Amino acid sequence: MNGSTDRTSHPDRVWSVAEHLDDVLARLCPPAPVTRQLLDAQGCVLAEDLTVPLPLPPFDNSSMDGYAVRAADVAAATEASPATLTVIGDVAAGSGELPTVGPGQAARIMTGAPVPPGADAVVPVEWTDGGTGQGPAATMRAHSAAPQDAAGEVRVHRPAAVGAHIRRAGGDAQAGDPALSAGTVLGPTQLGLLAALGLDTVTVHRRPRVVVLSTGSELVPPGEPLGPGQIHDSNSFQLTAAAREAGALAYRVGVVADDAKALRAALEDQYARADVLVTSGGVSVGAYDVVKETLADLSSDEGRVEFRKLAMQPGKPQGFGLIGPDRIPLLALPGNPVSSYVSFELFVRPVIRTLMRHPEVHRRTARARVTEPLGSSPRGRRQFLRGSYDPVAGTVTPVGGSGSHLIKAMAHADALIVVPEDATEVPADATVEVIPLGHH
Repeated sequence: MNGSTDRTSHPDRVWSVAEHLDDVLARLCPPAPVTRQLLDAQGCVLAEDLTVPLPLPPFDNSSMDGYAVRAADVAAATEASPATLTVIGDVAAGSGELPTVGPGQAARIMTGAPVPPGADAVVPVEWTDGGTGQGPAATMRAHSAAPQDAAGEVRVHRPAAVGAHIRRAGGDAQAGDPALSAGTVLGPTQLGLLAALGLDTVTVHRRPRVVVLSTGSELVPPGEPLGPGQIHDSNSFQLTAAAREAGALAYRVGVVADDAKALRAALEDQYARADVLVTSGGVSVGAYDVVKETLADLSSDEGRVEFRKLAMQPGKPQGFGLIGPDRIPLLALPGNPVSSYVSFELFVRPVIRTLMRHPEVHRRTARARVTEPLGSSPRGRRQFLRGSYDPVAGTVTPVGGSGSHLIKAMAHADALIVVPEDATEVPADATVEVIPLGHH
C-alpha cells in the first residue's frame, strides 16, 4: 500500500476526486502483454514497435485496367493517328510468369497486376480501342467472352509518360520503415496494415474483462413486471455498455439481492473471469447497504475494500479495494443512476484504460461558456452537472437538474459540466470546465 492509504484509518476524512483517483490508479497492476490473432486484437493497444518487413507494394504494379507499354511507342499517339501495338498476352493480378514487352508490343494488364519487364508505362483501356478495331473503349471485354482480346492488336489514342499509372514498389513503405509504434490502438486500418505486412499475430496489451453487478432487492430486470416498491435495473446495463465503450470486454451479471451471503457468492463466482469488478448500490450509510456491509468485513486473505467519502456531487460514497486470491480491483459505486454513471466516468473508465495501457487514460477536457446560470452547488464539493456541449460555438447548456436520479436527463447529455469546490453558483456566460462524453 502506498502512503495515501494510511489516511483511510480516519473514517471521517473527505477525499478529493483527484486524491481518490490517484490512489486507485497507483494500486493497479496491468497484466503482461499477450499474443493475439489479428481480429482478436481489435481494440487492443499494441505492445511493441513494428517495422515494415517488406516493401509496400512489394512490386511495381498497375493502378489501372489497361495495357502495359513502352512509353516511347505511344509518345506520338493521337485519336487521329493512334499507335498500333501487338498484344502479346494478359497480365492478371497474381500472375507469376510475365511476358516481356518489346518494341511495338503491349500486354493487357489488370489493376494490381505486376508490370511486366520491358514496359515502363500503363495506358488505361479508355485511351485505347480495347482491341476491337473501333473507337475508344469504355471497358475490357471479359476474357471468357472475348479471349481474342489477349492477342491481336490494340490502337492507343493518347500518349503516356514513363511511369504513368504504375504504383512503384515501396511507394507506400520501404522495408525497415516504422510501421506502427507501441501504444497504438488497433482499429480496422491498423489491422489491415498488419495483414498487408504478412503478420497473422501481434503482441498487445489485452482488453480487461470487467464484470458489472447491480445490487438491490428493489431491482427487477427489464422486461419483467414491477411489483410494489420495485424499479427496473438500469445501472448494470448502463455500466456494462460504458465499460465496453471504454475498451473493456464487459459482462453483466444479474441483479444481486440485498443479502451479504448472496453478494459474496456472486463475487466469488466472477473471480475466475474478472480483471475488474464493478458494483453499484449499497455503499452509503443505510441499514441495508449490503455492499459496504459485505466488503468492509473481508478477512485479510480475501483482500481489503475501503469505503470513502469524496468531496463531489453526485457520487460522495465510493469504495475501492483489491479482493480475491488474485487481488482483483473492485470499485463499489453508488446506486443512483446518475451518481453511478458519473462515478464510472471519473474512476472506472481510467482504471480500464490504465489496465489496457491505452494512450489516453483520461477524457480530454475543454473550456466552454455556460448559456444558463448554475445555482445551488454545494460549497466544498466538486459538482458534475449534465450538459449539452457545442464545440463549434464553445458553449454548454445544462440538461435537467442536479438530482442524482435523473437518468432521462443523463441520456440527453453529451458532456459533464464541472463546478469547482469553492463555487456555489455560476452566472450565465461564465467559462466552465467541460468533460465531453463522446467516443475517443
